[in-house]
Parts: sequence; C-alpha cells; structure tokens
Amino acid sequence: MGQIAITDPDKKVLLGKYLPPGSMRRRLATYIGIPVLVLLIFLGIVDRIIMPIVTRQGSDFPLPPFVDMKVIEAEMQLEELGLSYQIAGEEYAPGKEKGVILNQFPIAGTRVKPGRQIKFVISMGQKFLPIPQVAGKSVRQATLDLEAAGLLLGEVSWAFSDTIPERVVVFSYPASGTEVPMGTKVNLMVNRGRASEYTYVPKVIGMQLDDAVKLLEKKGLKAGIVSYRTNDNYLPDTVLEQSEPEGTELTVGAKVDLIVTKT
Repeated sequence: MGQIAITDPDKKVLLGKYLPPGSMRRRLATYIGIPVLVLLIFLGIVDRIIMPIVTRQGSDFPLPPFVDMKVIEAEMQLEELGLSYQIAGEEYAPGKEKGVILNQFPIAGTRVKPGRQIKFVISMGQKFLPIPQVAGKSVRQATLDLEAAGLLLGEVSWAFSDTIPERVVVFSYPASGTEVPMGTKVNLMVNRGRASEYTYVPKVIGMQLDDAVKLLEKKGLKAGIVSYRTNDNYLPDTVLEQSEPEGTELTVGAKVDLIVTKT
C-alpha cells in the first residue's frame, strides 16, 4: 500500500488521527481521493485552457449590416471575416433591384465567430403583371378584374360612339396584355353612346380639400356637404371619406359629400 509522507508533525498527528495507517479511510483517501483530485485538476485545465482554444474564445465580433447590399458585395466582405452565407428565401420587392439583400439572420450587431453561416433573404426585383382584358365589361367589373390581378383603377374617361355598346369599357391604357409593375394604375376609356349626361366619381380620399373639389369639378361633379372630423393622423383638410365610391356613375352636376379632418 502507498503511504502519504507528512513532514509537518502537527499535520502528521492530525492525519494519523483521522486517517490512521492501515485504516479503510486511509486506503479510500489514497485510492479515491487522489484520482478525484487529479481529475479535478484535469477538468480545470480543459475548462480554462483547452476549451477556449477549441471554441475560439475571444475571437467573436459584431456582425456587420448587409441589408440593401448586393449578394456579390456581401460575399466579398463575408470571406474577409471568415463567414459563409446561405440564400434562405427570395421575395418580390418594389423599388429593390434583383439580388439586393432584404433581410439577414443573425441581425446586424450580433456577435459571431469565424465559420458562422449567415442567412439572407434577397430581392427578386419588381413583380410585373399583365393587364387583364377588360374591354366590353362594366367599370365595376373591370375594377374588380384589375384588383384581382394586383392592379389599381386609374382615370376613367369616356368616349361617344353608336357603333359599340354603351356603358362598357372600350379599352384600357396601358393596353390589355401589357406587363406593368404590381400596383400600377390602369386607365379606362368607357363608351357613353351618342351623348353623355353621366360621369364617374373619382377617388378623392387622401387629397387636400381644395384639390379634391377641383378634381370633382373637372369630372363634372360638385362638392356637396363638407363635414369635419378630428383625426391627428392626417393634415388638416385631408379628405377621409366620400359619399360615393370611386367609379360610381352619376349624372353631370351631381354632388359628392365629403368628410375632412380638423385639428
């Protein structure tokens, strides 16, 4: 059996008291305590020396922003930082060129280490849509078809002809089949027959009151009762509601009531 050498007499007496030579406790201390002590020392070395090397402790850095950059530009910067990337998704983005980064994960400022993979969502550019065929349809149906196609109703003008049906769309401009950006306003030309006593209500919501009145007059209409409502989200005299929806057919000279903001 191995013996633990003690040179200090006081410690020797103390050790002999609690760990008498040849006792079970002395043997347990020798064969269990020492290995446990060695193990603890080893774990301390691993925790304080080896693991920091393996995990590159102290090598992390804040991730730069890549949003609004082109992927090819971000790729060069990522290589310099020892990072890689993955395209996680693509989305149509009005006003964003194809290949521009829309989102990144992790977000800018997150601390990362070399070797980390950064995920990007990139732009597919502006989505273009074909204008549906609306000739021969009512203004209401044409408006619904445009909205279903991701487009908006623009100006409604009218022509006079006795060779085609009345009160139907003659053509759109841009023309049917033309590919335009999503959300584009499409103007309609509508036949009113030999003469017209009717007009169509324009959209004046969101306009200043003076501009709305001028547009109504341009369309042969008049501003009716003007009511006021408090709304701090809009500038004073901004039209909030109109009594007749956009595209409604009215006789020339009809009045359209308006609700506008006040502070």
